[in-house]
Amino acid sequence: MTGEGRVVAVLGPTNTGKTTYAIERMLAHRTGIIGLPLRLLAREVYDRIVALRGPSVVALVTGEERIVPPRTQYWVCTVEAMPEGMGADLVAVDEIQLCADPERGHVFTDRLLRARGLHETLFMGSDTMRGTIAALVPKAQFIKRERMSELTYVGQKKISRMRPRSAIVGFSVENVYAIAELIRRQKGGAAVVMGALSPRTRNAQVEMYQNGEVDYLVATDAIGMGLNLDVDHVAFSALTKFDGRRMRPLAPNELAQIAGRAG
Repeated sequence: MTGEGRVVAVLGPTNTGKTTYAIERMLAHRTGIIGLPLRLLAREVYDRIVALRGPSVVALVTGEERIVPPRTQYWVCTVEAMPEGMGADLVAVDEIQLCADPERGHVFTDRLLRARGLHETLFMGSDTMRGTIAALVPKAQFIKRERMSELTYVGQKKISRMRPRSAIVGFSVENVYAIAELIRRQKGGAAVVMGALSPRTRNAQVEMYQNGEVDYLVATDAIGMGLNLDVDHVAFSALTKFDGRRMRPLAPNELAQIAGRAG
């Protein structure tokens, strides 16, 4: 993907409107590709663009779903599924700090080095990436975004004391189901969101929480990756996680990323 457009890094904490900014910029061009870190987030962004431009010009390509109309102008993809060599006017990559991820970092790093829009390239993510982007992409411009709401820490709470519109984060499938079962017994209802569910089930669970049928959402830490949910409180069931190789404490930036879904 080569092109000589401007390269902009939009950096800041969660809940600063970075993804919304990227969608607005993309729709200002005739063609665009946006790469997102999660299938669920790709689906959400796809739905938003379809609502604005209609389904005949928007494609959704993830590891699970492939919707590609003949007259596609805008491609919404997981980062791994971004088409190459298309010469789109704008190319955007969300959560660019995943360059540092042991499993997926190589894909994000490849996009940082090679994915370019003809007129504009956007990288959205955490401010921790500023030095790396400045070193690897010398001509990049930086836009810093400030958080729109304030985060506060309220200490430990029992599940039975959880306030409505809360998301409880578990770090394994067993953990998520156990918490959801406890909430259903004590509070009446909970939606469950995790990568292991089919797209249809996952979308239905998110919808159930969003429209207020249930007041509690139990999810894996994947919700930290930009899912826009109507959440007032985020609770952690643990401060350690298994990262595929070992149990380790959550890093401060991971805690901030997930907790940042509140508000």
